[in-house]
Amino acid sequence: MRRRIIVTVSAVVIGGLGLGAALWFGAVPHWRPALEDGERYGIDVSAHQGEIDWQAVADDGIQFAYIKASEGQGWVDAWFTENWEGAAAAGLDRGAYHFFTLCAPGEAQAENFLAAAPPDDDALPPVIDLELTGNCSDRPPTDHVSAEVDAFVQLVEEAWGRHLLFYVRPDWDDVYPVRDGLDRRLWDYRFFRRPTDDRWHVWQVNTFAHVDGIDGDVDLDIMREGEDGEVGED
Repeated sequence: MRRRIIVTVSAVVIGGLGLGAALWFGAVPHWRPALEDGERYGIDVSAHQGEIDWQAVADDGIQFAYIKASEGQGWVDAWFTENWEGAAAAGLDRGAYHFFTLCAPGEAQAENFLAAAPPDDDALPPVIDLELTGNCSDRPPTDHVSAEVDAFVQLVEEAWGRHLLFYVRPDWDDVYPVRDGLDRRLWDYRFFRRPTDDRWHVWQVNTFAHVDGIDGDVDLDIMREGEDGEVGED
């Protein structure tokens, strides 16, 4: 009898885990938070997604895309141009972002980004991506990193004539604090939870969404109305 109970309980537990896994991998990637007034769905992509059917993406309710343009001082995303043109052809608003590395001067990184993504008045505000995940192994002093980030921001904002949007992951902010006192709007990563910082302009909901036109996972974002003004405006 005891053995039968153990077997039964084990079967129930295994069945429950299986159902939970099915719901997680089947339903959750397709779930999208309800939009509030002035909000819309978007995605952010890089070469990791490979070829994208942008019309299918648009038909799946996605209205904007942030596209990786560059990283460091010499790397340009191989799919940037195709994604940039494809998103526009499908009617999506589009913006470019740069992955900032700790292993290169900020000025050289700005030049790399601007060569890949020159100023475009019709584009969304450009983005600086600050995170340690996937970054180089160097960990320079905080004041050095701050100066290099400032150099990048100054050059890009002068060229674009617009304020940058800051994507700051917690791992970066723990080592190189940026958010406190930042006078720029944020692209905030909050796993399924709405941002609590009033400066957020884009909310990255998760990193494993399923969207038509893309094979595999993609980052799901929500944007709300309002953008940074021109450089020099307060």
